[in-house]
Amino acid sequence: MRKFQLLTASAIALMATTPAFAQDAAQPAEQAPVEDAGEVVVTATGRAQLAQDVPIAVSVVGAEAIENAGVSDIRGLRQVTPSLQVTTGQSAATGVVLRIRGIGTAGDNPGFEPAVGVFIDGVFRARAGVALSDLPPIDRVEVLRGPQGTLFGRNTSAGALSITTQGPSFDLGGYVEAAYGNYDEIEVKAGLTGGVTEQLALRVDGGYHKRDGYIIDPNTGRDFNNIDRYFVRGQAKFETTDITFRLIGDYAETDEACCGAINTGSGFVLPVLNPDGTRNINNTLGLITSSLIEALSANPLAGGAVGRDGIVRPFDREGRRMATSPNRDLTEKVKEWGVSGQLDWNLGDVTLTSITAYRDWKATRSQDIDFSGLDRAYRDGYKTGIQDFTQEIRLKGSAFDGKLDWLVGGFYLNEKLTLTDVVRFGTQTDQFVDGLVNQLSRSAALPTGGQLFGTLGAGVPLMGQVAFATASPAVQAAILASPAIQATFFQPIPRTPNGAGQQADNYQVDTQAFAIFTHNIINITDNVSLTLGLRWNHETKDISANLNASVPACSFWLNPNAGLFRQELNRLGLYSLAHLYTCNPTINSEFNGNYNGDRSESEFTGTAKLAFKLSDNVLLYGGYDRGYKSGGYNLDRGSFDSVLLGGNGAQISDLEFGNETVDAFEVGFKTNPIRGFQFNVAGFYQEFKGYQNNAFEGTRFVTRNFAKVISKGIEVESVIRPASNLTVALNYTLLDTEVKDPLAGADNGQPLTNSPRNVITGAITWTPQISENVGALFHVDWRTNSDAHTINNPVAIPFTTNDGYSIVNARVGLNFGENSQFGIEAYVENLFDTYYSITAFPIPEQGSSFAVYPAPPRFYGVKARVKF
Repeated sequence: MRKFQLLTASAIALMATTPAFAQDAAQPAEQAPVEDAGEVVVTATGRAQLAQDVPIAVSVVGAEAIENAGVSDIRGLRQVTPSLQVTTGQSAATGVVLRIRGIGTAGDNPGFEPAVGVFIDGVFRARAGVALSDLPPIDRVEVLRGPQGTLFGRNTSAGALSITTQGPSFDLGGYVEAAYGNYDEIEVKAGLTGGVTEQLALRVDGGYHKRDGYIIDPNTGRDFNNIDRYFVRGQAKFETTDITFRLIGDYAETDEACCGAINTGSGFVLPVLNPDGTRNINNTLGLITSSLIEALSANPLAGGAVGRDGIVRPFDREGRRMATSPNRDLTEKVKEWGVSGQLDWNLGDVTLTSITAYRDWKATRSQDIDFSGLDRAYRDGYKTGIQDFTQEIRLKGSAFDGKLDWLVGGFYLNEKLTLTDVVRFGTQTDQFVDGLVNQLSRSAALPTGGQLFGTLGAGVPLMGQVAFATASPAVQAAILASPAIQATFFQPIPRTPNGAGQQADNYQVDTQAFAIFTHNIINITDNVSLTLGLRWNHETKDISANLNASVPACSFWLNPNAGLFRQELNRLGLYSLAHLYTCNPTINSEFNGNYNGDRSESEFTGTAKLAFKLSDNVLLYGGYDRGYKSGGYNLDRGSFDSVLLGGNGAQISDLEFGNETVDAFEVGFKTNPIRGFQFNVAGFYQEFKGYQNNAFEGTRFVTRNFAKVISKGIEVESVIRPASNLTVALNYTLLDTEVKDPLAGADNGQPLTNSPRNVITGAITWTPQISENVGALFHVDWRTNSDAHTINNPVAIPFTTNDGYSIVNARVGLNFGENSQFGIEAYVENLFDTYYSITAFPIPEQGSSFAVYPAPPRFYGVKARVKF
């Protein structure tokens, strides 16, 4: 399969692609003239220009292509744009990662901001998950590849998605569409638009979408990764000769069970001995914890239930089954609303554009975070919210008889981010820890092993008793000299009640960002132009945190009387593990308290591009871009250092990470060599410094700024339209990424995760006219990825790496009446029911056990629509 993918990629690279191509959604496809293949208008430079005349790499996906590909939210755009990758981890609300050219910020933490900026109708969306609700009717999507630091500003170091929705029309019109599919999928959308006066037009759109989940819990029969959401959106457009004002208000909710992950079973099969005969502690932990989870989940005496699965075995990734605790939920509820206004005012030689917006987004989540049927740990009532006020003003015009096309502007962001985290221990915590300690402490001298909490009964000695029996005479004397110290050795450590852990870890981050920018096109001759842009960015972040956790075992370890016990456990090689499993960094009450901090940074970004119009149909360009992504705070107490493990204690600086910058170079050409054929090529080299990486390492999320990351490659795009009713789009990306940082561990010298070397996307759309009032649609699109790691841990790679695969979607339909007022379609997504893993991670506290988030199975259904 791998060789096939690489050979196919190499062959198609000779043809390669471009985004599907924009048409008026109301215009029957068969009426589009052949020569329209290059007439796509974009606003990537802050001006309306033909995409083929813009000296940047931009993919444009029009309304018809989006509808044909079945794109319902931004995740679906990866099917038609090869350099864009979209993944969802443990949360659709906070764990969405957008990557362009392999670059994107991963991590389930709202303190991390995206490297790919998302803009909907010119309004910046603060996080990728904030933009994940079902999309309203779209006019076009522009995927800007590479740094966009001049016009789009902060947090676009990898690129930007600019989504333009369909606005109000002065002509009365509307639509109703409904779909039904497998997994009991129901989707209904409707909209109405029209003029109220000669200067005012209104529009309203709404939709409801539900679908059953495709991951099943064998313990309860619950299904996860379902869809249950709705949206409503209203618009008004006021238009005169010189002024256009567009007002948009929207509201959306989701109430879903997300996101399920499946255990690969690696903990059961990895060898516990290294080649030299020494014990591999991570593999040993993987085997012990996996076996314990199975045993305790099905043991009523340990709080389990006969027949309950701890881990689904044998591992069947395509079966998509995940064992969970019956008393724990995987839920996500999101509420968001916003209002924005855009003013475009023609002042004669100058045009003023002002975009003002306010957005409010809130998410509430619950989660079974041990990813098993064991009730070890959970989240219940995790809440995060983002409120954004943004203001952008632009002035543009021309001077020197059109030799200079200038643009200046400013941007302001005021953001309030709040987070309440609630990681807690479940009902089987102490049994799990005692079972683990018991297995690790067994030896010829201690065949029964030991325990900490006393859950295994009187026949198993306490570890304090074991430590005392093997201690030196001096240590034994010191223990016996103090009743308080004796108690730490000869009594079980305090038990963990259900719900111990974070009672409420509250964070608030207030961000203010300012920028001024200029973007200028100097027309040196009729065929040569120089684009120069510069942006000054200034940002401040103020953080406050109130952390409150209650864990009896943490208090025990902090007790000065437990000092000798810690020392003797450490002598036996068990203290660090005992502390980790009884007082995980995420719930360590040592870190309780109030914290405050702030950071401030300023950075210049910009662009310099030279373009040569070799003929009316050939554009050659090259240039340099500087991009920037601001630093911030990792909102996770697990990033603090424990004094009991050799650290210097909790400090707000432990949560801080630095900014990310990129220097990017690009050359390319855009051509329309013959009528009905478009062919574009871009080559790029990008060097990132301070690349932000947030990864889960088995016990906590760790934030690192990698010293250097390289992203380089070639992108090829083409559209072929041999007839007015037949369009073929082919796209190819050759990508090479590499982490260069000796401190990056397993990532050093490796490609970034989820960045396949070869990606092909393509689409074929045929819209024949069967009779005067009957038309047909035949559409197929595909995405082919070569091999790629979902995690760079060498132990995990055999269980989590994706071999090359292809995802194929198809749609066939008929439309009836004048201007296709009625239509019915049958659709299928993932036609061949191809499995791949979206991403992977080490399961918390389970050694070399790894889990994957599975891709969706095949979906199919029918859709009917009426428009007027």
